[in-house]
Amino acid sequence: MRGSVPHLRHTRGAAAVVASAALLLPLLGAAPAGGAPEPSGDRLQRAFAAAAAEYHVPQSVLLAVSYLQSRWEAHGGAPSVTGGYGPMHLTDARTALATAPHHSEGTEDARGDQARSPLHSDAKVPEYTELPARLKTLPRAAELTGVPAAELRTDEAANIAGGAALLAAAQKQLGEPLSADPADWYGAVARFSGADDRATAATYANDVYDVLRTGEARTTSEGQRVALAARPGLAPDTARLGRAGLRSASADGTECPSTVSCEWIPAPYEEFGDHDYGNHDLGDRPKAQSIKYIVVHDTEGGWEGVLDLVQDPTYVSWQYTLRSTDGHIAQHVKAKDVAWHAGNWYVNAKSIGLEHEGFLADPDAWYTEAMYRSSARLVRYLAAKYGVPLDRQHILGHDTVPGPTTAAVPGMHTDPGPYWDWRHYFELLGHPFEWTRVKGGGLVTVLPDYAANRPVYTGCDAKGEPCAPHGSSEVRLYSDHDENSALIKDVGLGTDPTTGVNDLSSRVSTGQRYAVADRWGDWTAIWYLGQKAWFRNPRKQPTAVESAGLVVTPKAGLDSVPVYGRAYPEAAAYPADVPVQPVSPLPYTLAKGQQYVVGDKVPGEYYYAVTFATDPHPVVVGKDLYYEIQFGHRVAFVRAADVRLSIS
Repeated sequence: MRGSVPHLRHTRGAAAVVASAALLLPLLGAAPAGGAPEPSGDRLQRAFAAAAAEYHVPQSVLLAVSYLQSRWEAHGGAPSVTGGYGPMHLTDARTALATAPHHSEGTEDARGDQARSPLHSDAKVPEYTELPARLKTLPRAAELTGVPAAELRTDEAANIAGGAALLAAAQKQLGEPLSADPADWYGAVARFSGADDRATAATYANDVYDVLRTGEARTTSEGQRVALAARPGLAPDTARLGRAGLRSASADGTECPSTVSCEWIPAPYEEFGDHDYGNHDLGDRPKAQSIKYIVVHDTEGGWEGVLDLVQDPTYVSWQYTLRSTDGHIAQHVKAKDVAWHAGNWYVNAKSIGLEHEGFLADPDAWYTEAMYRSSARLVRYLAAKYGVPLDRQHILGHDTVPGPTTAAVPGMHTDPGPYWDWRHYFELLGHPFEWTRVKGGGLVTVLPDYAANRPVYTGCDAKGEPCAPHGSSEVRLYSDHDENSALIKDVGLGTDPTTGVNDLSSRVSTGQRYAVADRWGDWTAIWYLGQKAWFRNPRKQPTAVESAGLVVTPKAGLDSVPVYGRAYPEAAAYPADVPVQPVSPLPYTLAKGQQYVVGDKVPGEYYYAVTFATDPHPVVVGKDLYYEIQFGHRVAFVRAADVRLSIS
């Protein structure tokens, strides 16, 4: 087993949908008159109009469904994480669905607790024996349209027509007329989701009608301008869902907002073998200890296989899994209990883990907008319930969780990776990263344009060739203000830095904040892992913006202070029946004259759980206080007694 949930450290894949500036356009009706040249930037909008007219589906419904699936992106014909193609996300999992083992190559121990022996497993993601209907909508579209499957995968207009044909077929199966009124299509939209339960289908349809009411407009990564006019008063006939013949999924015991579809698929808390147990620990959160973090992971496997893994008592666990096709959520571990997912016991004890169906090292295996929105709703709910700040030092990627010890640093996981769209995600969270410059601020917030920011990564396949060009949330760091200079080195990894998709040595991520160390023309330097690290930051197309906030630096008289991967209590805090855990400084120091952004001030805590117990385990709380800081790509901790706090 490995890190978070099972994740292939070298074959991750999470590609986010592309974000770009939107241009507001009127809804277009039909294709131009015969002989008139077709404006290239309007080609996609006209394809929606043509398909809507051919299959008698309201164009607005077709546009809204496509937006929820792909944000109108075609992704160059590449499949999504669940084998979905084109703007309508027509699925053909037989030819596209990956069945990679989940977490089989890393060395990270998901528990990350030195009080217990490392947890490892040979569990593999099983292959599908029978594909559910939601993973084979493209072959059905081919039957309805008479268009070859290969064309539906690669031709945008054909793909949109296939989606329209599926919607029309669903409407007819419900015994409904092909009405021109969008309000009459609620049941068909619900069936289009492919969900096999009523709650998921309804949540999906509600999202589509939210898009219809608010309207959307954007320019795709291929320069296609698409717009959907707002219909704020639109009220769908939700009773039509009752005729769809869908089962009811059990939501008993789930901790989810009412705005998402959620079912309870529990992870086992069982004893086995020689007094061993799995796959999580009973806790008493937030009463015994606070919940400070929500950790975003990708699954490195398909939905059904990953659910099998989390129900294995010998394996790892996490609180929630999110499905890509429709955003459906399964909860496995109660928020009060401690799941084994982050590879750092301190973080596990204070976090909730979310696994998203996806693959880090496949840039075009894109996530659906439906899953992004469902995840954002869940995170908003959890953050409000447990008081978790909505920022990058509390909403962590698994790739920003620190190694708890020096030995653990090289084995920590790297998901969800550079293709997860953090900027769009925080917009959906209702806490967008600010573009407003703070004059005189000594900090910068990393904020590249996702679609335009395309660093070269390698290692997405076994050949080590450059990964396909793709938008990215991350910015590369150099040792000087020159792209020909050496990349920044992470001494904790013990390897030379590379452009590898899993190499975090010299990368910063959207929303992270750092103290400015220097400037040179179009370049900005920040303090990073004890070094001055440079990145391109042109004034006309900035990759970061000025900000201000709290920072720490060593107290007067200290040349440097230790940096830690966990905030454990001092030895004197431990009772006699709990073994003292080493604080264990990492192989980094915070040097005099350097500054690092503060995320939180916390007491040292250790959750002691080494035995199978039906009552919560004890939590040791010390008097030593720590500051969480943004130290490198990952967060870290310093003792409050060692540093001075100031505003920069």
